[in-house]
Amino acid sequence: MNRLINKRILLGVTGSIAAYKSAELVRLLREAGAEVQVVMTAGAARFVTALTFQALSGRAVRDSLLDPAAEAAMGHIELARWADAVLVAPCSADFLARLAQGRADDLLATLCLATEAPIAVAPAMNRVMWGNAATGDNVARLRARGVAILGPAEGGQACGETGPGRMLEPTDLAGHLDAMFDRGDLAGLRLLVTAGPTREPLDPVRYLSNRSSGKMGFAVARAAAEAGAAVTLVSGPVGLATPPGVERIDVETTEQMYDAVLARAGQCEIFIGVAAVADYRPRQVAPGKLKRRDASLELQLERTPDVLAAVASLPERPFTVGFAAETGNLLDYARGKLQAKGLDMIAANNVGAGLGFDREDNALEVLWPDGAASLERAAKPQLARRLISLIAARYHAKGTTQGSGSAYRA
Repeated sequence: MNRLINKRILLGVTGSIAAYKSAELVRLLREAGAEVQVVMTAGAARFVTALTFQALSGRAVRDSLLDPAAEAAMGHIELARWADAVLVAPCSADFLARLAQGRADDLLATLCLATEAPIAVAPAMNRVMWGNAATGDNVARLRARGVAILGPAEGGQACGETGPGRMLEPTDLAGHLDAMFDRGDLAGLRLLVTAGPTREPLDPVRYLSNRSSGKMGFAVARAAAEAGAAVTLVSGPVGLATPPGVERIDVETTEQMYDAVLARAGQCEIFIGVAAVADYRPRQVAPGKLKRRDASLELQLERTPDVLAAVASLPERPFTVGFAAETGNLLDYARGKLQAKGLDMIAANNVGAGLGFDREDNALEVLWPDGAASLERAAKPQLARRLISLIAARYHAKGTTQGSGSAYRA
């Protein structure tokens, strides 16, 4: 289980008799080289003590959402960002339901809502509770959001009955957690991603831009790094932290992004253009601040360089993936852009009021010359992981291909 070395695992323990097994799970994860932070619910504390987990993990157990000392530094957000993965084991029927509802009424539920790390749950409950339709609906909802459901196993239960509902054994859970980091679909490949908006100056204090936050592009860069790629991220001006293991290049204008991308595109196998680049820029930039004098002001605009088309037309081009943000006729415009620019794939999403920009979630329609896939609405980190898996599958399926006067390497 060498993939767990130096990984930061947030282990949630909820109210189930299986909580005693979580102590062994902490020991196994620590032996595998992981750091483990245990978060207990009030129900878990009725079955096993925090002192046990503290002794095994070497870290004080967290159990209170409104801990004055921790919350002085927004402790629940800090923990959510700290984790490389979240595992809830055991996961009671009650916590499964609260997680599906998006509740934030205790520390563990809030962490699950606030984290961008992958989440897994190991259900543990009576066989009838597991078989209840409400539980089935909750599990289906969580799976659709990208939450990994580990188990349950079948066998004897604490209530004396036999059937499905047992928490998987600690060794099995540790193995599943180790496998979560085996995201090697892009191992050994170099990947170039653009993200965020660009800004085109009008004068020294004003510019033309758009509402892109960069969150989707940064999530794609992180997911690609998790999948084993060496990732370079060319970003417009955004207020986001660089994803772990990603090389970042900051630019401001479309021309700067064009130059940064074209200087590197020939050295990568995959290019994903997520950035919402400006299509036009002022023909002239005023040397001083424009004053409000006349009743109206005319601006002459000119086209900016087309970053995506330039990459797609390279003689030895990378596998090229574009993005299309549209306010209507989504599939028609996306298919037209895919064909006009000779792309390998395009990911399209609706934008406008309550859609796309300024949101933590998104949904994508992904098209390629002979196929399509719909990625349902999910938090952008989870959506990015699904997109990267789809891109990796298409890349490997095509292999070394000649077409449209260009080639890429598999």
